Amino acid sequence: MRTLLVTGPGGAGTSTVAAAAAVRTARSGRSTLLLSRQPPPVPGLDAVPGLRVQRVDGRRAVEELWAAHVADLGALLPHLTLPPATSVVPPPGAEELALLAALGSADADVVVVDAGPLRDGLALAALPGTLRWWLDQALPPAARALAAVRTATVTAGAARRGPLDAVLEAVPAVERLLAHDRLADAAATAVWLTASARGNDVPAVRGAATVLGLHGLRAAAVLPRVLPAGGLGEWWTSRAADQDAALRDLAEVAPVHDVPELAGAPADADAVAALLDGLELPSAGGPTAPVPQRRDGGGWGLALPLPFAERAAVGLTRWGDDLVVAVGQDRRSLRLDSLLRRCEVTGGRLTAPGTADARLEVSFRADPQQWPADLLAAEGRTT
Repeated sequence: MRTLLVTGPGGAGTSTVAAAAAVRTARSGRSTLLLSRQPPPVPGLDAVPGLRVQRVDGRRAVEELWAAHVADLGALLPHLTLPPATSVVPPPGAEELALLAALGSADADVVVVDAGPLRDGLALAALPGTLRWWLDQALPPAARALAAVRTATVTAGAARRGPLDAVLEAVPAVERLLAHDRLADAAATAVWLTASARGNDVPAVRGAATVLGLHGLRAAAVLPRVLPAGGLGEWWTSRAADQDAALRDLAEVAPVHDVPELAGAPADADAVAALLDGLELPSAGGPTAPVPQRRDGGGWGLALPLPFAERAAVGLTRWGDDLVVAVGQDRRSLRLDSLLRRCEVTGGRLTAPGTADARLEVSFRADPQQWPADLLAAEGRTT
């Protein structure tokens, strides 16, 4: 495991759990980086040997990027008055983009990412695939090759620099960002979901497991905050019953490790690390990328885990070389390998809907227009 992503419903203690994981990882002898949008939840983390803490600020990242390029943009667009960096309004997604960039440039054995509330954590998980899709739509690989030639021509002085060149120069930066995307290696990326041990958090955690599955990731553990034992009274009895039911439901998502509810924040690194006593840090991440499997009746199949997904929420389309899968409001464009690109989609079905074992099974058959006749004939003899 090289990357540990921690997220959960708001107020579930995500930052505290991420800090605890970072301290324990560093104390295991691995160089560790804790990335967060928030200040450290406990003092003294920087004093832990092998642990470095980095706070990511999306607004500052946008200001620094603007300041680095505003002079060049001003020269290319002299008729415009460009604002100073201190007046630039960060675009939506700037926080996730800054966090992804910091993750890609991290120099540590293990990076623990305090991804914040579920909405932000799931947006971060989806961001690399989203960037790849937009890059391919705006500038397909062939166009990017021509853009590289254009950039080389301008650099050599054989062509005049224009506004388009400022845009083209951003392409290699995006490609470098995606080339160093640690989340792309799902087998080396583990996800912990925090939660309160209450029934109203269960649907959110299950929904998060579905979206993670959509993006090729899987929850390795659920860490709910639990009340101490020994309370008295009708309210406590009712609350304890709700907690027990929630813990049973959360255990269907991933193995559960109880995190004690504290009266206040942990005082230091030792106290925060103690919250995870008895929990082994992940040694591996999520599942490997799905690969086509030969079907007994002919053709091929591709299975995508979508835990807890329901049939009515799942959509499937084919667009060029991509398979586009939607679950509710979330969507992923999955690039097909060279075999399946030359096939037609013949159907898709969701097995075990609503359970942890739910998965989308997509079937393919050879496309006669894209297969050589001899290969197609051989394929027919094997069916």
